[in-house]
Amino acid sequence: MTEVAATRRSRITPEREAELYEAVLDLLREVGYDALTMDAVAARTRSSKATLYRQWGGKPELVVKAMRHNKPGNIGDVDTGSLRGDLHTLVSREDDCTMERNSGLMRALAMAAHSNPDLMRALKELLVDPEMGEFRRVMQRSIDRGEIPADSPALDYIVHMLAGAFIARTLIDELPPTQEFLRSYIDAVVLPALGASTT
Repeated sequence: MTEVAATRRSRITPEREAELYEAVLDLLREVGYDALTMDAVAARTRSSKATLYRQWGGKPELVVKAMRHNKPGNIGDVDTGSLRGDLHTLVSREDDCTMERNSGLMRALAMAAHSNPDLMRALKELLVDPEMGEFRRVMQRSIDRGEIPADSPALDYIVHMLAGAFIARTLIDELPPTQEFLRSYIDAVVLPALGASTT
């Protein structure tokens, strides 16, 4: 990043950035991804469109960074001393109401990404790939502790399993994901698939 770009980006305070991200997510819930415009974000946040484009580049990056900012901390920083403890802690970081709201956003973005290559790229680069890396850290610690074998075939599917449960809960059961459901799913499906203890 050039010095000029760094200077431009530093004009928005962390508090203002958080406020902008919350406004973006509110708009996303109200109108969906396709109908969300940079004009609407600028009006809602009392910002100039030029500032938004200079800071984020475009709608896909702004939306995905807002989603990323909304997540409670880094996955890889959770270290309870056991894989079960780590995974249970991760699903407990959002209350059931927040989880329901976020699962709706993720379903809407996943649908929009199928017809929007720029959004798909932003989701992969700014959300999916970083989270995969964070989960790899959690899994590696579990391997180092001897909880799961390094060659467990399920290791490559940990994010698929967790994301699948999170998204499919509403589609299959017509119920939102909850902490209780995800903890039960971890114990019944994820940990046995990895060869880890469920106690």
